[in-house]
Amino acid sequence: MLVVGLDIGSVAAKGVILDKDTMHRAMVPTGWSPRDAGEKLISELLELSGRKREQVDDIVVTGYGRIAIAGAGQAATEIKCHARAVAEIYPAVRTIVDIGGQDSKVIRLNEQGRVIDFAMNDKCAAGTGRFLQVMANALGLDVSELGENEDSDKTVSINSMCTVFAESEIIGLLARGTSKSGIIAGLHQSVGRRVAAMVRRIGISGEVAFTGGVARNPGVRRALQEELGCRLIIPEECQFTGALGAALLGAEQQFN
Repeated sequence: MLVVGLDIGSVAAKGVILDKDTMHRAMVPTGWSPRDAGEKLISELLELSGRKREQVDDIVVTGYGRIAIAGAGQAATEIKCHARAVAEIYPAVRTIVDIGGQDSKVIRLNEQGRVIDFAMNDKCAAGTGRFLQVMANALGLDVSELGENEDSDKTVSINSMCTVFAESEIIGLLARGTSKSGIIAGLHQSVGRRVAAMVRRIGISGEVAFTGGVARNPGVRRALQEELGCRLIIPEECQFTGALGAALLGAEQQFN
């Protein structure tokens, strides 16, 4: 089967196309229209694979904008997609931490790679990519620059996890001449603590994988590993985990 898996996130739309033993990946900004982002993504994937739209057997969509994609054969939850991809790549993993733009998730798997429990932080931006993005703006940085600009030896405690209050706190710290690198380390620490608390509620079992765009931030990885006291497995293409899982589910027709 020729299957396309799409993960339409709040910030970026990620896609994977599986063609026999070949996989191609692409990513575009979601922008204001998840539908347009999805269509652009499908076009890029087809171009990469040298295929035409009529040759596609199935399109499976997950993520924030999964209901907006016309022509998709199926929609699947992010929980199921991340679980399927991680089980495929790292069969020994039993716990998944996923931090995306709008929410953070902890998923527990059994030995067959099936979801047995999960928790989500979807009511507040704290502990998500959006939280880090707002804080980066307050610091005059792009969110991609946070990891390389922290100094964990100068960590400054950030007391508020509310995005609005934390932004005000950072502005106040900067006005007092507090080290920017120390503030960044404190932000990473606060995200690590918030997410680690979710992990402890679910319970750690087996190896732990860290997926989602925030997994690319070395400061958050460091903070989360320190809080959990264990090594995290980071997929090489951590942002594409959801899209890969969607494509794998499509190839297997497993949606129940």
